[in-house]
Amino acid sequence: MTAKPASKNLPERFRKAMRKYWQLFAMLVVPLTFVFIFNYMVYPNLRIAFMNFRPARGWNSDWVGFDIFKMVFNDADFYRALRNTVVFNIADIILHFPAPIILALMLNELRFSKYKRISQTILYLPHFLSAIIIASIAYTLLKPETGLVNVALRDAGLIERGIPFLTDRWYWVFTYLTINIWQAMGWGSIIYLSTISSIDPGLYDAAIVDGANRFRRLWHITLPGIKPTIVILLIMRLGQLLGSGFERLYAFGNVNVREFQYQISIYIYEKGLGPAGDFSRSAAVGLFQTVIGCILVFGSDRIAKKLGEDGLL
Repeated sequence: MTAKPASKNLPERFRKAMRKYWQLFAMLVVPLTFVFIFNYMVYPNLRIAFMNFRPARGWNSDWVGFDIFKMVFNDADFYRALRNTVVFNIADIILHFPAPIILALMLNELRFSKYKRISQTILYLPHFLSAIIIASIAYTLLKPETGLVNVALRDAGLIERGIPFLTDRWYWVFTYLTINIWQAMGWGSIIYLSTISSIDPGLYDAAIVDGANRFRRLWHITLPGIKPTIVILLIMRLGQLLGSGFERLYAFGNVNVREFQYQISIYIYEKGLGPAGDFSRSAAVGLFQTVIGCILVFGSDRIAKKLGEDGLL
């Protein structure tokens, strides 16, 4: 007697799971509804990228085809925003992406459970602070003359004049990227810690018996164990290469650093959603970001599979 294929048993397995875990499925209703409304129901409205959309006329606005895209691609400000966005995201991948991995490996090596829990809580907290709050604290601490950081550096004899961390464009780049790493690395390490916890403990026991020290166990067991997760998250991160957080850029922006602060989200706000009210332009740029993001995700996934990884799709 042959067993039925798993696909034929799927409806029955789903019904059993629904009866057994109905509370968990019920908890998914609200977030799934939220995602459906704000991520999928808006897709038909992307057609305003091909219209000279005017709110007073609504969907009776004139259809202009690709004229809006031509206008965007002939705009020097768009290429300046695109350049800054790509450069900052590449720098963020190089500097920020390894940070949660390193932090997760360090936390995993802690042997005192109470200290480990306290450390995790402290490291996770910055994720829940808004960009406005973090920017306010940063501007207060990093003022060139009265900021706590510059005062401490002067008192220690390390500097003679205050460093303009957030008012000089080159210092701003370093400070901006560093604050991003500090805010996100604790929360990002959760995924890697959960992956590490799923690695078979027997592998570590066998390695200890074979005389492997802590570094060798980390290198030959822990890192290979989380490698698939690293690949998947890297593919997803590459898909956000044209993304830029408006709230964070706006909070840390000032006239002295506008050359680097001017990224795609600022461009969309100033040329589209802001006083200009050019909604067609903002939709066109958003659609451009989405298409390029999809290409990057599928392309990087294909490359990962050719290199022998499982990939994302």
